[in-house]
Amino acid sequence: MLYRVLADLVVVVHAAYIAFVLFGLLAVVSGAALGWGWVRHFWFRAIHLAMIAVVVIQAIAGVICPLTILENYLRIRGGARPYPGSFIGYWVHELIFYDAKPWVFAVCYTIFGLIVVAVLFLVPPRWPWRRKGGSGKG
Repeated sequence: MLYRVLADLVVVVHAAYIAFVLFGLLAVVSGAALGWGWVRHFWFRAIHLAMIAVVVIQAIAGVICPLTILENYLRIRGGARPYPGSFIGYWVHELIFYDAKPWVFAVCYTIFGLIVVAVLFLVPPRWPWRRKGGSGKG
């Protein structure tokens, strides 16, 4: 039972990771249009870029996500088949996993990653080592 609960927790963490990457980009783009200063926070942007970079590198290298490996391990240890589990675990899983060839995911992740990089130039973050002042946009 404990392993199944832990597997479901891994699915929730996996979904949160995906949500941060997707909605983080949406927040930056819409926040720039709406004048939200926090979307230019350096560490938010650096973490966001690092997270999508990890996904892109894994996809191009053909590496299975460590969270997926951990979830499957926990499900097997809990006496279940990989993936199906509790109600919440099952539906979160259905939302974030699709059946397609690995190259399709690599292309999609790479395009998304390139969009994140482009947004870094279109909506640049505030660099922490720059002095505040000057234009007042800090």
